[in-house]
Formats: sequence, structure tokens, C-alpha cells
Amino acid sequence: MISQLFGRRAGAPQDVLMREVEGEAVLLHLDSGRYYGLDPVGTRMWVILTSAASVEAACAQLVGEYDVTPAVLREDVAEFVMQLVEQGLLELGDA
Repeated sequence: MISQLFGRRAGAPQDVLMREVEGEAVLLHLDSGRYYGLDPVGTRMWVILTSAASVEAACAQLVGEYDVTPAVLREDVAEFVMQLVEQGLLELGDA
């Protein structure tokens, strides 16, 4: 699954709202009524992931913004995406 993840497009489900507050994001899952918070790095990842053509494209952009090797960034992004998908805060589609 993880190897196929990078060719997919990430997007916010219709029942999830995101608002930025002082550089951090607050996500609200409307169906469950639960709030989630993202720190500034998580917020940046969310913004790039939900606007990029694919998870791979998001990684390419993010690796230029952070002092991290591409391999470490890919691992971090994969983990982040999978956690958000599990919570219903992100969905994956075809790129």
C-alpha cells in the first residue's frame, strides 16, 4: 500500500473542515464532531498534500522546504498520510 501511495492524489473529504490559526491548523471532522490540531510542519504538509497533483509531487515540493533527506521525508509523509486516512481526515484518489 505504501509504495502505491506516492502515485495517488490526497484530498480533504467533504466532511472535514480545515482552518489555519496562527500558523497551525485545526481540522474538524463533521461526522464525528472531533477536532484535530496540526503543528506548523503538519499544517504545511496538509496544505501541500491537498493541493499537489500527487503525494509524490508533494514530497518533491516539501523536500526543498525542509532540511531533511528525501528518504526520511518520504517516510514521514507516508506515516502522516496514513494516520490522516485512518482518522478520516484525508482521502486518496487517482492522480
